[in-house]
Amino acid sequence: MAIKLRNEYGPVLHMPTSKENFKEKCPQNASDSYGHKQYPANQGQEVEYLVTGTHPYPPGPGVALTADTKIQRMPSESAAQSLAVALPSSQTRVDANRNAPAGGEYRHPGASDRSQPAGMTAAVMEAGNAKNSALMAKKAPTMPKPQWHPPWKLYRVISGHLGWVRCIAVEPGNQWFVTGSADRTIKIWDLASGKLKLSLTGHISTVRGVIVSTRSPYLFSCGEDKQVKCWDLEYNKVIRHYHGHLSAVYGLDLHPTIDVLVTCSRDSTARIWDVRTKASVHTLSGHTNAVATVRCQAAEPQIITGSHDTTIRLWDLVAGKTRVTLTNHKKSVRAVVLHPRHYTFASGSPDNIKQWKFPDGSFIQNLSGHNAIINTLTVNSDGVLVSGADNGTMHLWDWRTGYNFQRVHAAVQPGSLDSESGIFACAFDQSESRLLTAEADKTIKVYKEDDTATEETHPVSWKPEIIKRKRF
Repeated sequence: MAIKLRNEYGPVLHMPTSKENFKEKCPQNASDSYGHKQYPANQGQEVEYLVTGTHPYPPGPGVALTADTKIQRMPSESAAQSLAVALPSSQTRVDANRNAPAGGEYRHPGASDRSQPAGMTAAVMEAGNAKNSALMAKKAPTMPKPQWHPPWKLYRVISGHLGWVRCIAVEPGNQWFVTGSADRTIKIWDLASGKLKLSLTGHISTVRGVIVSTRSPYLFSCGEDKQVKCWDLEYNKVIRHYHGHLSAVYGLDLHPTIDVLVTCSRDSTARIWDVRTKASVHTLSGHTNAVATVRCQAAEPQIITGSHDTTIRLWDLVAGKTRVTLTNHKKSVRAVVLHPRHYTFASGSPDNIKQWKFPDGSFIQNLSGHNAIINTLTVNSDGVLVSGADNGTMHLWDWRTGYNFQRVHAAVQPGSLDSESGIFACAFDQSESRLLTAEADKTIKVYKEDDTATEETHPVSWKPEIIKRKRF
């Protein structure tokens, strides 16, 4: 038993273990049959050994402390003394004590031989504490309380197109808006009354993009017939064609300060055109699949494209080369929108909506929850971001916090199939009091803010949740 104590329980004297009670009578300095010397014991005397820790110790992981384990049992003095006397001190401990520095401080085997002054020791301890505090788990960031926005309600449905309505744009004077459709026509509508003003024919396939110039009385359109047209709105005729794309043209945008038009196509390129001369200034190549969306701004980077190759590219307009490629999305990027006031933008993909900072495209946050193919994004200066999807759902978000404050799924036009529920484009009017959507049921739907809503009737159901800032 003495050998068992030394071999098996010697190293764990100060660890919490169970109590050992035993009675033993053995001759002084007796040896076993193998000639090993045994521990000397007090002959004819009961010896009680109680080896215990100095901290409460639960019986297992996740088990609460019981009344029994909360008591800190210490060994009796006689038992501790007899055990200490009986145990021979190990050679390593003797050597360690012999080489220990003065003052009784512990020295690591790899430490320097010079003893440090007390001040320096305190400084080292403080530095260690600071390091430990830096290594401690930081509190996860929580979403700040979002700004309250009134809900939007449907108040008008405009019909007239004979095919899917694929694109929409509001003119700078806010008097009318224009739509392009799969029926190959471009229609101009009165914004206040919703009445049809004009139909323009000329495309021989689906019209995929329309935009009205703020600098001249021109309307630009593009379509799946590879054509890019410039319409003079004084004569309602095509005055220029921009030839060069090898496949369907999916989108276009005008530069806000110079006479430059940018188009993107299924031929995996975007092209920069001089509006007046019709010359192709640059062909922006680098994407490996169809380029679905393009946006322009006056600040650098001046051109942003989103593609079915899942990447977003920020372009140098002067050089005609990529500045930054963002590869965070896992699926096709069909929509990109620039914030009108902040130096930020958002991109939409079936995996989620992501927000980014200019000029380098540093990631801000994910807006998750719109689990569908997102065809369109738009934002107003109040920070209301709208995402429209292929399944007909529309989500409204607070731009700053990413809080989804409303979800809309409007009924399809009577006579249409439920499967024809889809939003292809959306836009705010110039006053930002109306939201227009272009849909697969051949209608244009107009939404406005609910004037009767208040923070009491439509409270923000917000809890300080942990923000999921995953990059991928």
